[in-house]
Order: sequence, then C-alpha cells, then structure tokens
Amino acid sequence: MFDTIRNNSKILMGLLALLIIPSFVLFGIDGYNQRDAKGAVVAKVDGQEISQQEWDAAHQREVDRMRASMPNLDAKLLGSDEARYATLERMVNDRLIAVAAQKQLLVTSDQRLANYLQRDPSIAGLRGADGKLDMDRYRQMAASQGMTPQMLEEQVRRDLSNQQVLSVLQASAVASQRQSDGALQAYLQRREIQMQRFEPANFVAKVQPGEADLEKYYQAQSDRFRSLESVDIEYLVLDAASLEKSITLSEQDIKTYYEQNLQRLAGKEQRRASHILINAAKDAPAAEREKAKLKAEALLASLLKDPKAFADLARKNSDDTGSASKGGDLDFFAKGAMVKAFEDVAFELKQGEISSVVESEFGFHIIQLTDVKAAVAPTLESMRPQLVADLRQQQAKRQFAEFAETFSNSVYEQADTFKPVAEKLKLTVQQAQGLTRSQATQQGLLSSPKILDAVFAEDAISKRRNTAALEVSSNTLVSARVIQHRPAALRPFAEVKDEVRTQYVKDQALSMAKAEGQARWVDWKNQPAQAQLGASLVVSRDQPQGQPQAVMDAVLRADPARMPVLLGVELGQQGYAVVRVNKLVTREEPNPQQHAQSRQQFARLLGSAEAAAYLSHLKSQFKAEILVSKPKAVAAS
Repeated sequence: MFDTIRNNSKILMGLLALLIIPSFVLFGIDGYNQRDAKGAVVAKVDGQEISQQEWDAAHQREVDRMRASMPNLDAKLLGSDEARYATLERMVNDRLIAVAAQKQLLVTSDQRLANYLQRDPSIAGLRGADGKLDMDRYRQMAASQGMTPQMLEEQVRRDLSNQQVLSVLQASAVASQRQSDGALQAYLQRREIQMQRFEPANFVAKVQPGEADLEKYYQAQSDRFRSLESVDIEYLVLDAASLEKSITLSEQDIKTYYEQNLQRLAGKEQRRASHILINAAKDAPAAEREKAKLKAEALLASLLKDPKAFADLARKNSDDTGSASKGGDLDFFAKGAMVKAFEDVAFELKQGEISSVVESEFGFHIIQLTDVKAAVAPTLESMRPQLVADLRQQQAKRQFAEFAETFSNSVYEQADTFKPVAEKLKLTVQQAQGLTRSQATQQGLLSSPKILDAVFAEDAISKRRNTAALEVSSNTLVSARVIQHRPAALRPFAEVKDEVRTQYVKDQALSMAKAEGQARWVDWKNQPAQAQLGASLVVSRDQPQGQPQAVMDAVLRADPARMPVLLGVELGQQGYAVVRVNKLVTREEPNPQQHAQSRQQFARLLGSAEAAAYLSHLKSQFKAEILVSKPKAVAAS
C-alpha cells in the first residue's frame, strides 16, 4: 500500500490540493484549524461569539477558584447544569460590559493602573522588606493564571475600564428620606401568622406498596433507574509540580544562586517621610494652581520657623486624607513606590530635613524625611528555604518544557500503550474507574472538561487509543485511554428494587401530604372555627423565623384589607402548609444608627437595581443572546 502511495505521490498531491485549497480560500487557515476546535457557539454579544470551549474553560476556572477558597464545598454543586449556566450568564454580562466600555471610550490611564496595582493586596504580598516587587514571584503569580505579567496588567486595565460602566451608576443612586423610609417600611413589614404543615414524613407509614405497584412504578419512571454512561481509563500525567519533588540540589547550586541574586535579595534602601499635599490637578486652570502653590509656600514659611509643627499642620491642611490623620506620615518606601518628582527629592534629603515646595501631578508637596533604613543583605542560611524552593521550581519548569514534546509525541505515536513514555520519563500510569460525563462526580484533574470530552469521544471509545496530550492547567499535560466502556442502560428491577421502593414511598407520601393539606385548607376556609393551627408567630423579610421562602412569599403577598386570611401554600418536596395571616404588627422604631444603616442599605440596593436595569438595556442594545437552553431548576427560580 505504501509503495503505491510513493509511486503515485504527484497525482495524490494534485488531488489533495484541489480538495483542500478551496476550503482555505473560503475559511482561511486559522478558521479551518479552529472552527471545530472551539466547538458549538453557545452565546453571542454584539456579533462576538462565545464557544463551548470558552464556556468550558471559564467554568473550570470558576470551579478551581471555588475549590481553592472552599475545599469542603460539595463538588456536585459546582458541576451542576445550574452552576454551568450561571457561568455562561456571567460571561455574557462581562462581554456586554466590555463592549459598552469600548463603545463609550472608557479607558484606564497608566497612572490609575499603577496606583491600583500598588494597593492590590495580592501584589503587595510579593514585595520584600525593602518595598521592592519580587519580579520572579510576580511572574510566577501571573503564570499560575496562564498569563505573563504584561497580560495580567492588561487584564487589570480592562477590568478597571469595565468597572466604570456600572460603578458610576451604582454610586450615584440617591434615595430621598421619604422614598427610602416608605420602601423600607413596606420591605420590613411584620405580620402575625399561624400555620399547620403537612409533611411527607408523617405519611410514610401509610404507604404499603405491593410488588405489582413497584413494578408498575419502575416501568413508568424508568429514566430514574438508568445507569450513567461510564468508562474506566488509564492515564498519564506530566506536571511541573511532580517533577519538582524529584529534583535534588547540590550545595554549590544553592550558593551560586544566592550569590547571583544577592543584590535582589538585599533590596534597596528605604526611607520614611511625611508630607503635606495641597491638591492641584495637572489640567486645572493656571490661576487655581498658582493659588495652591502660594498656600503651600505659606505653610513652608511657617514650618521653617517651627519644624516641630509639621504633624499638626499636616493634620489641619494636607489634602491627602490617607496620611493627614497620621500627621502626614507615609511610612517606609523604596525607590519606585512614589511619583518621580516626589521620590527624587525624598531621596536627596537628610534625616529631619524639610524640602522646598515640590510640584507633582497631584499638586504641591512639602516633604520631611523622618527616617532612613539601609538595605541589609540576608544570610544564605536565612534564605535557604526560599532559595531551594525557587530553584526547584525553576528546574522543574525547565524539565517540564524539555519533556513536554517527548510526552506529546510518544502518546500519539504509540497510541495503544503508555508504558514506553512512562518508563522513559519515569512517570506512573494511573487508573480510574467509573468516570461519567459529569464534572460533579470526578475529583482533581479528572474533572477537567477537556479530559471528559476526550475520553467520551466516539473515537476514544471505539478505538481505545490514547488521547492527545491535553493541557489541563499551567505546566500540566494529561493523556488518557479508555480500557472499558459501559453505555447507559436501564438497570434490572431486581437490582434496583430497594431504590424503587424508596422512591415510590417518597412520591406517594408527598402526594398524600399535599392532598391532605389541600383538603384541610378547603374545609377550614368554609369553617374557620374548626381550623387547627399552631401558635401565633410574627415574621418579616428580615426575620423569617426559619419559615420556608414559599410561606414568606405567600404571607407577604396577602392583602392587608382582607386579613385575617387563610392561605394554602405548596412547599415542593416539603409538602404543604395552611397559613392564616392574622394582622399587621407595628414595627419597632429603629434607633438613629439602625435607621442610617437601613438607608445606606436601601441606597445600595437601589444602585444594584439601576445597574441591573442598565445591563438589561445593554443586552437589548448590543443584541446579547444565549443559544443554549436554560436548565429547568434555573428556569423555575
């Protein structure tokens, strides 16, 4: 066969050119490669498409973030259809806001970006004792999110620009006292109720199914008793974290790394200063700036007569609210932390010396140098743990880069086994049984949509060959191979009989509870004196007393003019409730502090409501649409 191909290669090349080149002309090479890779289009915003692949990746990032912050959170919640749909809705909203920011020319200046990054706690933690940013750790932080520092900064810039779309609207929401008081009075209204609940648990003993009942139920509800499609797999993981554990370092490696980085580790000299700032925007009228300068010069003249009055004058006159309350104190800082005009003067002053008036983009400063902290080089022993960790991480990443090509080629070229590449790279072949298509039933790497999509692909199941090397996270490659496939199927009645009985009893008890509750509601409406209700209880939105939301909604919708009124309330899987709403109860007058807090809360709620309304307007303006169906549980909410 191969001889035939070689002997007729020119003819074959001609045929391939006729077939392939037109498709490149129509779609472009990138489009040809990427069209299928990204999967189906799941949403559109202003003509921009969101693909299934982008949705999967975004949800995986959300899952990883949630698991990191709440390790004990039920994985089933994170992998549910409702959670995935919520991720897609957030993606659409984010795209909407980004489009609006672009159309409205909302940009973030370099100075605003620098100020934000200066205050960001996650970045502040990467600064050494000298205040200098540890660039290696900064690059590592960006890499952990799959980005370079430049990409991270551009993302922050975009986020700050996007925030402007809604933040001004939210901050500008103002409610009058009459408006907020009226709304809060209605929202926090209290009502006295009495209630009788009809719960399924009280009817379980009355359900006595026979064999025929269970078989009939099994046939009618067969979808409940189907096994999920599943696969058993073996898989191979190449990741920098595992490689790091196997790396050993010589004493000379550590010493050399220490000496190479001594200047960085020692940091820079730090200075502590206080200042008085008289605000004057760079683009303010000349007369306004001159007035600010004259005020600063008058304060300087006063300080030169009495330098000890610096802190007092700063508290009374400085426009820098962050430092004014501390007598102008800015604490220690290194070069690169302040604007250049300020920094140049601060690093020329002697301890205790007061500068002349210094002009910067913020206005006019008077600076007093209060302390100097010289750079101190740490010892090798004090830095050993950090040096060892950094070196291991660096070498592991280099080793990963060297191994990645071998790994990717080997799992493809020897597609029916992992043994050769595992032996060559000293990796362990792992196994997992009973994987399903749902992320919620898997843990760790195997919850990745990339892996699940690959192992449940038709070729992977039918041919039992290694998947391609999948990059499931930064510096992590995985290849998997299906070794057994079990299609979804109706489980035999004998196998699920106990489960059928449990479900049957549960459903029948729920039906009986609801029927009894509805019957009592009708009877008690006709004969109010016969109503057997519990003790009276006062409820409100902020104090629901543990009542189900369905009860609270019904109680608060009841017309005060018709009280007392008897209500029948469906409680879903919790059964049924008959509730009598007796009367309104006067709300206790809040103290001034509670009143102020309530008004602030109402203003925030009003701002959120206006932002939501504006977002709805943007959806219409920019033709945002989600092209996948909403899960039933979400649709019902």
